[in-house]
Amino acid sequence: MPWQTLMPMPNPSLVTNMEFQHTPVLLQECLNGLHIQSAGIYVDATIGGGGHSYHILRQLSNSGHLYGFDQDEMAIETAKTRLSTLSQPNFTLVHKNYRYLKGELLAHGVSSVNGFLFDLGVSSYQFDQGERGFSYNQDAHLDMRMDTRNALTAALVVNSYSEAKLTHLLFNYGEEKFSRSIVRKIIAYRQVKPIETTFELVDIIKSAIPSAARQDGGHPAKRTFQAIRIEVNQELEVLKEALHDAASMLSKGGRLCVISFHSLEDRIVKEYFKSLSEPPVWNRNMPIPPVAFQSNFKVVTKKPIVSSPEELEQNRRAHSAKLRIIERTGGNER
Repeated sequence: MPWQTLMPMPNPSLVTNMEFQHTPVLLQECLNGLHIQSAGIYVDATIGGGGHSYHILRQLSNSGHLYGFDQDEMAIETAKTRLSTLSQPNFTLVHKNYRYLKGELLAHGVSSVNGFLFDLGVSSYQFDQGERGFSYNQDAHLDMRMDTRNALTAALVVNSYSEAKLTHLLFNYGEEKFSRSIVRKIIAYRQVKPIETTFELVDIIKSAIPSAARQDGGHPAKRTFQAIRIEVNQELEVLKEALHDAASMLSKGGRLCVISFHSLEDRIVKEYFKSLSEPPVWNRNMPIPPVAFQSNFKVVTKKPIVSSPEELEQNRRAHSAKLRIIERTGGNER
């Protein structure tokens, strides 16, 4: 099957001005963790610039196939260009959020997958593109959409959400201890004029945090920006859905590899893997648990895999990366 790109015609300006530089994190660890079979079916749920996928595809024969998902149009175009340089064109790209991966794969006649890879969070190039509004270090319109076709933006969140909802957001998604103070400043500011740019929001955040507290823990806007980005893109809810769908489609011996970059994501992955690998409660008086009371999954990584000192020196994005892996050992969907 030749490669396909399931998306509308790209915006020419996006393709022409493409500067998608992204070094894949924990590359060899992911390749080892996937246990790639040359004739297998593999899914990169967050293909980005195709860094991981390029090396996965290199290990596939013409009988194998790679499916790559991304909600970012530029990522899809860049991945297509990169993967097309390989001799085997056996890949399909889907311009959609990975929450739709099960439906899309079934539509392609794929019901069993040998391996899934999720590389969560925001790509380096998205932060570097100031106009996308992800970065608190560059002044731009408050956007933060990974998929620019979506209606909800960061500007809508900060200017229309209630005080209670914003406080909940910053405290739970950003783990921001000054959430109440920051939100009060946001409410007061937007009563005078709408908050339109990243630097406006940064200044508001700084004014709400005591000067002594601003000296530690990185940029004072980091946690607030994270919380708003997660809300705009519904990252945590989508992750829960997608993990369930991916696990349900794994073939026996297939593996699900997830790289997370902050504690909220990692906690979701850890807890979900634990729920899959723990068997249901059974009568302990029985000498051997019946098949119905045995788990169909095993956690491969008892502790998450982190980057080596060498990788940390070369790639600053790798510092918070954690890789967790689970394998299907038998049975059907639980």
